[in-house]
Amino acid sequence: MSQAFYRKWRPRRWEAVVGQEHVVQTLRNSVAGERVAHAYLFAGPRGTGKTTTARLLAKAVNCLDPDPSVRPCDQCEHCQAVNAGRFLDLIEIDAASNTSVDDVRDLRDKINFSPNQGRYKVYVVDEIHMLSTAAFNALLKTLEEPPPHAIFILATTEVHKIPATVLSRCQRHEFRRIPSAAIIQHLKEMSAGEDLQIEAEALALIARQATGSLRDAISLLDQLASTGQAITLEMAQSVLGTAASQAVLEVVDALIARQPATGLDRLHRALDSGSDPRQFARQVVDYLRELLLIQMGNADQIDAGAEARAQMARHAQAFSTPDLLRTIRAFNFAANDARGAWQPALPLEMAFVESLEPELRPGSDPPQPEQPATGPKKALKARAGSLPLAAEPEAQSESDEGAGDSEQAEGQGTQSLNKNWPQLLNLVRRHNPNTYGLLNSCKSRHLKGNLLILGFASDVLKNQMAKPENLEIVQKALAQVFGTDIMIRCTISTAGRNSIPAEVDNDGMVASALRDLGGEIVDVQ
Repeated sequence: MSQAFYRKWRPRRWEAVVGQEHVVQTLRNSVAGERVAHAYLFAGPRGTGKTTTARLLAKAVNCLDPDPSVRPCDQCEHCQAVNAGRFLDLIEIDAASNTSVDDVRDLRDKINFSPNQGRYKVYVVDEIHMLSTAAFNALLKTLEEPPPHAIFILATTEVHKIPATVLSRCQRHEFRRIPSAAIIQHLKEMSAGEDLQIEAEALALIARQATGSLRDAISLLDQLASTGQAITLEMAQSVLGTAASQAVLEVVDALIARQPATGLDRLHRALDSGSDPRQFARQVVDYLRELLLIQMGNADQIDAGAEARAQMARHAQAFSTPDLLRTIRAFNFAANDARGAWQPALPLEMAFVESLEPELRPGSDPPQPEQPATGPKKALKARAGSLPLAAEPEAQSESDEGAGDSEQAEGQGTQSLNKNWPQLLNLVRRHNPNTYGLLNSCKSRHLKGNLLILGFASDVLKNQMAKPENLEIVQKALAQVFGTDIMIRCTISTAGRNSIPAEVDNDGMVASALRDLGGEIVDVQ
């Protein structure tokens, strides 16, 4: 059976460690000066070399070369034993599966025995943050006063979960994410050593996919190499499930042009072709991040050709910085949320729709609502800017008795609707999850006789809900719940100081002042 690339190419000398020069230099100096600490903490993202560096330190402190400055020599008996995994004084423990206080006590009892082969017994404890509180407490005394022949190397990806009492007893080293350029260079050397034919664009894609983890990058290269073919960009995209960059550009074009139908269609085509929703969202985030760097004057940090840079410059100019930041947040949330969604494409679709909506700021005009049917009114005082607005004429109002009856009927209808809303949502979800998502996103709902008024936060959501196929599903569910045919009207639901109360006629002067002149309700009579 062939050996995995990440094991086959594991560094055997300090010089082979990639991207962690600040850690390596410190450890080399401590070995050369024979000032090795009794406890170390290696913290950093996964796949950045923590366990590899721990093994190198174990080799170095037990190396038989007489010159400390060249340890580990990778030639002596002890170095070869570590390479082969048969060095008895290197003990690797997975804290994720040995979390109890009994496990730590067992380790503490065995640590007092002298080394079998080398000068030091080296305990490498991976994922140390997984230990229980009791286990950490049992480890404290041993960390503070270990026997002279013992060295602890604790590794973690979540240093914030390590108790301060443990941190204070260790020499701490922070491992960093590895730059893409360093990953690409290392993969080039590996590809040459493995006699692989791979395009530079495919190497760049692997490096981006790895997000700073060299081990992930090597595993991806191993996966591509197993096909036995020359590794092209197209093949890498197909095997790794990434969408072509053109799809990302088309989605961004649709965002800029404010074309929801086109953008959602391009999203669905990318997903139908095999792209993973989370991965596609990450690609959109990566591209938008590059646009942000251009806006901030850091275009030199972008690795792209002249043609791609020109395209990015055009897109960066089309976005305002607040809108770009809002769009990045929306797609970044989708990248993290899609895994747990019952409809995997939904977080991506929601991110796109949310990105289309203008952010309402003080002084900006709210969306214009669709005019619903005339309803009962009350006399209101309002102001538009600094101008007083008279109450609507009494001739336009119904009698107080009629208004009271109408309001009571509407209140009872809406109360019944709210009571049966969960049942209605369940029925709709069984027929079509997308229609359910739209219905569940409405901001307001009122039942007036046989008319259901649904208020949405945006034109995009309102128009989607108003499609005949969606209305038909909801109407069938309404008929099943209420036993009668109910019509549906979709509107824009306004909120805040400019919102139109339910008792105000949307066709009247008060509604016009609130909607068009920035008016504000100051009194209700």
